[in-house]
Amino acid sequence: MNIGVFLSQYDVDGKYTTVVETLGRLIAEHKYTLIFGGGDEGLMHVLADTVHQGGAKVVGVIRAPIQHKAYKDADEIVVVEDAHKMNIGLIERADAIFVLIGGIGTLNELTEIVRMKKNGEQNKLVVIVNTDHFYDGLKQQLERMNKEGFLRKDVMESVLFVETTEEAMAKL
Repeated sequence: MNIGVFLSQYDVDGKYTTVVETLGRLIAEHKYTLIFGGGDEGLMHVLADTVHQGGAKVVGVIRAPIQHKAYKDADEIVVVEDAHKMNIGLIERADAIFVLIGGIGTLNELTEIVRMKKNGEQNKLVVIVNTDHFYDGLKQQLERMNKEGFLRKDVMESVLFVETTEEAMAKL
């Protein structure tokens, strides 16, 4: 199984690093393949390194302008021209998507897959790991969009929120 993971390329608080390491170990233990943004820095590096060291396959999809920052131990690096093609490349290669801590790029990837769900272009499992209530505001916004008629109920319900990576893996 290919697990797509959207997450930050930055180094952030240790509580988030621990979550990323846990997911990496779980992916490796199950011998799943990691599909990620391809970067060799921050949380992306931590995740890829943990999966790689655990003996599972690592596939990165990275934008051409930053391909020099690609994870060096990847089993495969796919270079694409822009962020939109990167999003599509990640989503198409994954059987399920996990969303971890991240910033604007992570939100961009998440909104891309939700838009695709809305338009019937894909129906993959999407699980947001809401570490330390990081995504409470996003959940509240999605619920409001649904309540006020801007987001169909089936699309709202297709995005699952969990508290831990173990819960995310249990959704597979």
